[in-house]
Formats: sequence, C-alpha cells, structure tokens
Amino acid sequence: MLTSEEAEAEWLDLNAWVNWLRTTYGLPPAVIPPYWHRHDELVWELSALHTHWLNAYDPEGSPSSPVAWHRDFADARNRLREWVATSGSKLDRDRPTRPTVWPGEEPREVGGEVQIEHRDADFVAYVIEDIAARRRIEERAHRAS
Repeated sequence: MLTSEEAEAEWLDLNAWVNWLRTTYGLPPAVIPPYWHRHDELVWELSALHTHWLNAYDPEGSPSSPVAWHRDFADARNRLREWVATSGSKLDRDRPTRPTVWPGEEPREVGGEVQIEHRDADFVAYVIEDIAARRRIEERAHRAS
C-alpha cells in the first residue's frame, strides 16, 4: 500500500497522464469519463496502462515497445468501454459502480447518481479525502507499534 505522500504524488501524476491521454487520442467519455477517479476498476486499468506507457517510452527500452504499447492500448480501450458501461459513469453524471449481490448477501447501498459540476474540483476533493484516510491508517499503525 502506498503511503499518503506516495499516493498523493501518484494520483497527481496519473491524473496529468490521463488528461494527456484523453486529449491526445481524442477519447470519448465512453472510454474515459470525467469521474474515472471514483471507480476502482477504471483507476486500476488506467494505472496499469500508464505504467506500461512509462516503460514503453523509457529511453533504455526496446525500440519496438511503443508499438507493443499501442497494441495493448487498443485492448485496454475495449476493457475501459466495458468498465465505463458497467459503472454507469457518463460525461455529465456519475454514480458509484453497483456491485452484484450474490445469493445470501445483504444488499449494499452504494448511493445514487450525481450531476458532474466541476471535474477538477471533485478530483482534488477526492484525493484530499484519500490522503487523509491514508494518514489516519498510518497514524494508527504508528501508535500501535
């Protein structure tokens, strides 16, 4: 698990890269919606794609790595479309991804749909909340040791 400081740097780096990716390739919200950061499935997919991109374009890497990245990027776009469709996230509104409740499990309340007013402000608030939660965990672990 990342520390609060590491997580903050990673969130900001990933956000900048996702903004670059969506504008460079003209990706629609059906592939990368504004609230991607609020959906774990999208965060994991985009984070993996970002790590792959960093390695593919490393000056010490293989000259064919960028071609491999683009092939994998095509596959990732298909997965992203599936994740976005499942999550229900759109350009102007978002809702938490609804988990499937298996027989015998209690239904989970995940919240309703919200209007997207200001994407960047929401991202900053989300990261601040994530960092605060990580700091609380770190403080509890420090007190326990």
